[in-house]
Amino acid sequence: MKKLTALILGPVALVTTLITLWMGYFVTPADKVQGELARLVYIHPAQAWVALYLSFGTATLASALYLWPRTRSVTADRIAAAAVEVSTVFIALTLITGSIWGRPTWGVWWVWDARLTSTAVLGVLMLGYLALRRANDDPLLRARRSAVFAILTAINVPIVHFSVVWWKTLHQGATVFTDNRHLKIHGSMAWTLLLSFIALSLDFAWLVRARYRVGSVSAANESADLEAALEARRTEAGA
Repeated sequence: MKKLTALILGPVALVTTLITLWMGYFVTPADKVQGELARLVYIHPAQAWVALYLSFGTATLASALYLWPRTRSVTADRIAAAAVEVSTVFIALTLITGSIWGRPTWGVWWVWDARLTSTAVLGVLMLGYLALRRANDDPLLRARRSAVFAILTAINVPIVHFSVVWWKTLHQGATVFTDNRHLKIHGSMAWTLLLSFIALSLDFAWLVRARYRVGSVSAANESADLEAALEARRTEAGA
């Protein structure tokens, strides 16, 4: 089952992403108000979903499992690290596509809006997480400190989510549903938006799996190098 998943995950992620782009830019109609600019809705919200909820949620859960003695494993630590790296990439993409939308809409590439600022702060914290992992050579200490840092950083996620509710911001509110949970988007636009969430979620899964495998191979090589160095020292001592 694992081999089958590994075999089809990448191609399925690629195909769904290509179909999303094709439908979003060639099939669906332009918006009545924003025109062609509204086509960014088929990329930007799904990127934010992966960056804030899916990838960072995975990192937080994996970190919590690592800190819990009964579920502590190197697998949880590596999954958390991989998810944070993917989250960092998607946060950057979210900010970039948001700026592309904001320039013609607001007249500027960037404003210190509550949603934008809190998202940027989360991105900086993710970079801090990655720096923290590089600052510790002890794998156990690195994993423990990183897990604690990830869980504390999770406090910023609800701030990002509710920023458009708690403060008066330029960033629009909910894109898909109204306050009464009624759809704002219909027809082919709604189906394309749904497909974009599925496609980018699959992209996330493929990226995390690939990064996890790279981390596992890197750790194995480091262990082999250390064992070879120790064996060389033993040989020298015996001689």
